[in-house]
Amino acid sequence: MRAGFPALYMTGYGVVASGLGLPDTGLATYTEMVERVRLLASLIDVPLIADGDTGYGSLSNLRRTVQGYEQAGAAAIQIEDQCFPKSCGHAGRPTPVVEREEALRRIQVAVTYRRTDSFLVIARTDARRLHGLDEAIRRASLFLEAGADILFIESPESADEMRLIADEFRGVPLVANMARGGRSPPLTSPELQALGYKIALSPVDALLAATHAMERAYDDLREHGVNASTGLPMTSLKELSALMDFGEIEAFDAKWNGATS
Repeated sequence: MRAGFPALYMTGYGVVASGLGLPDTGLATYTEMVERVRLLASLIDVPLIADGDTGYGSLSNLRRTVQGYEQAGAAAIQIEDQCFPKSCGHAGRPTPVVEREEALRRIQVAVTYRRTDSFLVIARTDARRLHGLDEAIRRASLFLEAGADILFIESPESADEMRLIADEFRGVPLVANMARGGRSPPLTSPELQALGYKIALSPVDALLAATHAMERAYDDLREHGVNASTGLPMTSLKELSALMDFGEIEAFDAKWNGATS
């Protein structure tokens, strides 16, 4: 939020990796995910886009997921057409998608049972990898007719494909997943804007950077021991404490309890 972005994205890959230490292969439950939505939404003052995966079960489960995410404070939910167990759209083998009619029902349920129209439904299709771009576009068209607010065609494999998608859905809000090291071309923000994409996701950049930094820190600690001056760049404890807002708690305690800690 301090970086100044107008909205934040809760990635399923990142939540499962950082919160559970597991791969994004359908192992997280609705309860685990909705609690993360609630936590993140309570900490920020910009809209939160939240990954709802496949809805965590049947269409009844999906209805509960949509309403639960909305109640937890998300501004938008992303629903995809993968089969269960789902998987990251850019990692490993391609995951099969459900039949077109079932995929359409997921979006129809999401749109029908959200509590307010201001809660946005992002309809994602992963059909590109196994069934080609034409099928992915066909599904996205049906999702739009069903009332989806934003379309997300996952894993286009060239700039030409991304241009075709943008031309097909001119004027419709589109998501581009710019997962670093993923299958889609790494277009810049100006390039995406020129094509017509409205939302660009960088879902794992911070996680990749943090993982690299932590690996270096622990390698350094193991090699040199505690308090060695190795020049490894780190945020200071003072800076981290300020980020966590220790000062606000101290001011609160001073005002109401006379505390001086």
